[in-house]
Amino acid sequence: MPGVRLVADSTADLEPDYRAAKGILTVPLKVIFGDEVLVDGVDIDAPAFFARMRASERNPTTSQPTPAEFEAAFRDAGTAGDTVICTTLSGEMSGTHDAAVSAREALPDLDIRVIDTRTVSVGHYAIVKAAVGRREAGGDADAVVAEIEAVMRAQRCVFTVATLEYLRRGGRIGGARALLGSVLNIKPVLQVLDGRIEQHDRVRTNQRALERIGDELISAAGEAGRRAAAVVAHADRAADAAELAARIAPHCARPPSVIWIGPVVGCHGGPGLVGMAFHLVD
Repeated sequence: MPGVRLVADSTADLEPDYRAAKGILTVPLKVIFGDEVLVDGVDIDAPAFFARMRASERNPTTSQPTPAEFEAAFRDAGTAGDTVICTTLSGEMSGTHDAAVSAREALPDLDIRVIDTRTVSVGHYAIVKAAVGRREAGGDADAVVAEIEAVMRAQRCVFTVATLEYLRRGGRIGGARALLGSVLNIKPVLQVLDGRIEQHDRVRTNQRALERIGDELISAAGEAGRRAAAVVAHADRAADAAELAARIAPHCARPPSVIWIGPVVGCHGGPGLVGMAFHLVD
């Protein structure tokens, strides 16, 4: 009986062991240091990337997958007649979604659903995890898509960065541009809202920024009398991510996952990013 195969671009920042165990195919983006092109998660991993980024005098750039790369993944995933569900980062941030749509249109004989998650990294990760859970509970393709859409509607994604400079350079700053003129001791708290990076708050210290991020989940869970599913992510700030995860854990249905921000998102957010995606579950 045909089943469901999941495909995601590499900005979902899924751990290699998890991808392998769940049969998730990844279509990688690339990071570029000068003339050197490195495949995300293949030629370079997150710890090596941030070490290199800190040491580099030039800011790396990124490159999206081609339609042909998505076609290859879709053919592989649909070989047994399974429905292919592909999730991509926000179309407001990259042309990756358009590349996946082009690949789908080139393969009319396969059942391929391409979903713009309207988020990236930690939010994308949480959506894929929810899709896996629904599939493993026996859900068919329609049920998995419905689960993804439900999480997208309910999910909040908030984060802080050490500096806005990387977002500015990469053109991903969105509505947070208003913060660029802030004094140096202001720490931004940002959110992904309808696929774009927007200002959420600004505080005085890194510690308060972490607390403000955690407050979003704690307040939402408390007001609704429910618990949350949460994922915490960091760009070379493991101790701060662990602190945030420990603070929100009593309000979660299960211990929060803690992941690294990958090289592609790291190019734009820079070292020092810490963020969280969550939605209420019970």
